[in-house]
Amino acid sequence: MRISTILDYAGNPREAADDVIAYEAAGLDLVWVAEAWTFDAVSLLGFLAATTQNVQLGSGIFNVYSRTPAVLAMTAAGLDSLSNQRFNLGIGASGPQVIEGWHGVPYDAPVGRTDEVIDICRQIWRREELRHDGKHYQLPLAGGTGLGKSLKLINRPARADIPIYNAALGPRNVSLTAEKADGWIPVFFYPEKSDAIWGDALRKGMTRRTLPPLDIVAGGHLAIGSGVSNLIDQGRPMAALYIGGMGAREKNFYNKLVSDYGFGTEAEEIQNLYLAGKKMEAMRAVPEDLLQNISLIGDIGFIKERVAAYQSAGVTTLNVTPIGRTREERAAQIRALAEIVKS
Repeated sequence: MRISTILDYAGNPREAADDVIAYEAAGLDLVWVAEAWTFDAVSLLGFLAATTQNVQLGSGIFNVYSRTPAVLAMTAAGLDSLSNQRFNLGIGASGPQVIEGWHGVPYDAPVGRTDEVIDICRQIWRREELRHDGKHYQLPLAGGTGLGKSLKLINRPARADIPIYNAALGPRNVSLTAEKADGWIPVFFYPEKSDAIWGDALRKGMTRRTLPPLDIVAGGHLAIGSGVSNLIDQGRPMAALYIGGMGAREKNFYNKLVSDYGFGTEAEEIQNLYLAGKKMEAMRAVPEDLLQNISLIGDIGFIKERVAAYQSAGVTTLNVTPIGRTREERAAQIRALAEIVKS
């Protein structure tokens, strides 16, 4: 079982880079760099490629709308080369708020586009002449000037099989992930309820899978020790934001997931409060039971139990957000988890 973390996309990138260096020394295996309506993730990933030695790097995530499939493939190949084959391409559909509100492009066919993006990226990394006749992408472009030419990547990629991770929640997208991706990044992963939500979709995709075993990346806030139970509240702001405000009332993937977990009444209340501008009340409405089961906060015995629960649910990479006032305290949490996981 590996350990990964995702950097705060609202933070200072220089400080985040220093965090990663400390976490790498503490035993971190992989770091994801998020990208929303923030600084771009590529800049920091390139910087990390130069300032780290062994930790794996990942985009967490690049959406499949704002960059063409070719740009996604070019970026991944460049970062993989710079990092000596340490890059992992994390992609996802994001949501209409970001795609249409920030990028100004239609949010259509998220699963179909993701499917074609995966195929196109792998074709480019194999340095084949790029030809793709899909429903959403035609390469060379059908129509236009008629002057489009089939090209192949000029550089030789360090790898033709750069790992692709998909952040998926819906059943069709999860099934696609199980079939075609190297890894899966679900959010708010509740180990004991995961099979009821995603099990059928995963099994359906696995029947068509020809790749090595799927790497499932999931976890939550991390704090190991006695007297840390109050730190469960650290998860409230993010949970309230995603459940309540990351999407429109009628289209919020995270709200639906929490409802499917059995917290339908609470999810509706959180959304109503958040959309009414009552963010503090929305945070207080997040069920403690949910927070406890989508995080790793407690004494060593409890953490060992939660690690076992994640393992039983198929998780192979624990994706954690260490809690600590200082970089040293957060690195110590990574180190403590590494001792538990890798002992």
